[in-house]
Amino acid sequence: MDHRAKAAGKPYARPSACRSQPEKRSALKTSGQSGNGQASEIGGAEVEGAALGSKTLTFIPGIVRPGKHRFVIGTAGSSTLVFQTILPALMMASGSSNITIEGGTHNQAAPPFDFLEKCFLPVINRLGPKVSVNLQRYGFYPAGGGCFTATVEPCEHLSPTDLTERGEITHRSVLAIVANLSPAIARREIDTVAHLLNWEKECMQIVETRNSVGPGNVVLIEVGTSTGMTELFCGFGRLGASAESVATEAVKEARAYIVSEAAVGEHLADQLLLPFALAGGGAFTASKLNRHARTNMDVVSSFLSIRFETREESGCTKVEVSPAT
Repeated sequence: MDHRAKAAGKPYARPSACRSQPEKRSALKTSGQSGNGQASEIGGAEVEGAALGSKTLTFIPGIVRPGKHRFVIGTAGSSTLVFQTILPALMMASGSSNITIEGGTHNQAAPPFDFLEKCFLPVINRLGPKVSVNLQRYGFYPAGGGCFTATVEPCEHLSPTDLTERGEITHRSVLAIVANLSPAIARREIDTVAHLLNWEKECMQIVETRNSVGPGNVVLIEVGTSTGMTELFCGFGRLGASAESVATEAVKEARAYIVSEAAVGEHLADQLLLPFALAGGGAFTASKLNRHARTNMDVVSSFLSIRFETREESGCTKVEVSPAT
C-alpha cells in the first residue's frame, strides 16, 4: 500500500489484518520490510513499525528523491514488485532515475522480469514517462540473487489512455528457460505447449543459461496484437511439478486470454489500476477481474479522488477510470 500512499502524498497506518485470530495475526515479514524500506528511501518518508514482526506500520511520505539508487533484497523476494512499488513516484518525479535491484527476478508469486519488460512497462510508457529495464542476471526461487537495472525518465503529468480494443492477434511465441538444469525439461514443455495450443514449433525457443545463482525454470507464452498490446503467460518449474504440468498451467492462462475479446489479461489488469488512477482517467478491457483487483480498486479510491466503473461486455470486463464527482 505504501506505493499508493507515496504516489498520492498521503500518510497511512496499517494495523494487524486478523484481530479476531491472535495466533494468525499478520506480522511484517522480510519482503514487506524490504518494500517499505525502499519506498521510504525513494519517498523521503517517515516510517514507524518497519521491523520484523511488527503489527502496525505508519508511513508518512515526504519529498520524492529521484536519482541513482541500488536496492539489495537479500532473498528470492521479488525485485519486480519492489520496482513497481517505487515506480509510481519516480515516473512523476522532478528528475530522472537509475535503479539497480538485486533479488528474485522469476518468482511464482510475482510478475517475472519478462512480464515487466514486455507487458507492463509498454503501457506505462504510453502514459508519458519513458521507462526501460535490462536483465543482468536471473534470480529464480529459492536462491534469488538476480539483478536488473532500470532507467526512468519522468513526465510532469500522466496522460490517460484507452486499451479497450485488442485488435487481431499478430504475434505468438513460446520461450522455455532452464537455468542450471537439463534442457530436456524445456523440450518437454515446448512439446506440451505445441500439442495443447496446436502451434508450430518454429515460434518456440529454448534458452539454457548458467547466469543464475541457483537452478530454475519458467515457460513463457507470449501473445501480441495489432493494437500493440503484448500479454505473457507463465508456468514456473518447481519441486513436485512435472514439465508437462508446468507448461499446461501457462497454456490454461493463455487460452483464457485468447478466447476472450479483452485487451489485457487478468494480472496486467490488476497492475494498471494505480497508474490509470494517477493519470486521472482511462479505460481497458480485461479477460478477468480477480478479487485482488477489486480490493485494489477500493484501496486506490481511498487515497485518490478516482472512481472505477466496471461492466461485463462480450467476452470481457470493461474498466473505466474517471475523477470522482
